[in-house]
Amino acid sequence: MKTGGGLFAFAPVKTGRGAVRGIGFPDLEARHAFIQRHRSALRRFPRSTEPRPGKNTYGNIQKSGRICYNYNMDEFAPLLAWYDNNKRDLPWRRTRDPYRVWVSEIMLQQTRAGAVIPYYERFFEALPDVSALAACPEERLLKLWEGLGYYSRARNLKKCAETLVREYGGRFPEDADSLKKLPGIGAYTAGAIASIAFGKPEPAVDGNVLRILARFRNDGRNVLEAQTAEDCRAFLRAHELSRAGDLNQAFMDLGTLICLPKSPQCALCPLRNGCAAEKAGTQDALPYREKPKPRRKEQLTVFCLQTDRGLIIRRRPATGLLPGLFEFPHVPGRLTAAEALAYLSERGLGPRTELMQYERRHVFTHIEWEMHVVYCRTDDVLFEDCLFYTGEEPLPTAFLKCLPEKA
Repeated sequence: MKTGGGLFAFAPVKTGRGAVRGIGFPDLEARHAFIQRHRSALRRFPRSTEPRPGKNTYGNIQKSGRICYNYNMDEFAPLLAWYDNNKRDLPWRRTRDPYRVWVSEIMLQQTRAGAVIPYYERFFEALPDVSALAACPEERLLKLWEGLGYYSRARNLKKCAETLVREYGGRFPEDADSLKKLPGIGAYTAGAIASIAFGKPEPAVDGNVLRILARFRNDGRNVLEAQTAEDCRAFLRAHELSRAGDLNQAFMDLGTLICLPKSPQCALCPLRNGCAAEKAGTQDALPYREKPKPRRKEQLTVFCLQTDRGLIIRRRPATGLLPGLFEFPHVPGRLTAAEALAYLSERGLGPRTELMQYERRHVFTHIEWEMHVVYCRTDDVLFEDCLFYTGEEPLPTAFLKCLPEKA
């Protein structure tokens, strides 16, 4: 079998344990088109799990940009069978409503599933459909989001809902390409919505999938590079994705329960027989990530000032970190008790109790706050555009940590 012509002609051959090799393709679309045309023939070539030798190897881990693709269409059948018997019972899996699928996927970014459940339930009690979200005042939305962090996600939810109401009559487009044009929806979220809500054969590649496929293919490339994720999407599209929604969720559960970032439970893995890293003994070294730059550390002195009318808060600037949310007054550096008293005195505040001092820490993506908290009861005096906290204002997790009951 030979296809195409010229520079990118591709003549697959069966070598070793059945690897399919050839010259290559000009781009991912050409390769995908070839696979679709010759799917039945490619089924006859099971995947080679042996590391490819040569100068582009790192120990037994494949470091080359050319990966030995697996075109066996049934290789993920054990994963789906495992998922059918072991899938987690999560509230967002009891529906195919694209609105609920979408919001749950946004909430689950950077947050554990167990922690998301109460936020998910509270959110849909308040905002049951796209129209309600589009009409929701931003401050109320941010209050509903309080504790989940990454507040830009909530703002993008509102922008997206407004677009859906204005341009789509409150309905979601069904294909991933159209979904990706909406505010705040990237390739992963579009794939999740299209596959789970609409049954489209779309992959949803997140950190779990990158980790699993890095081990499954013994692929030592940097998983933080965009090209690696694109390659994983192409790899999955080369498979029969008749149950794409279930397969995407199976990957999520496998990465959460078995193929863990550290100490993967290979003996329990349904993909063990086809896992190249398990055979090569490299599973603990994968996935490969370039070390990120160290976070910048900032020291703050945060004032939790309790009055008879509530804690004193102020609004953060409209741009920068945690834009437009609320905070406790704070200053750079770590003040001594005498300096903290002087700060209060300059603002006309007289402490009614001794200062309580304790330490808190909060980690953002690129910044780490080391917070020295000063708590006391004080006069009902406002300063510098401050106001009294009623409990309705959205207060970021970094400042919720500073509350005295957590001391």
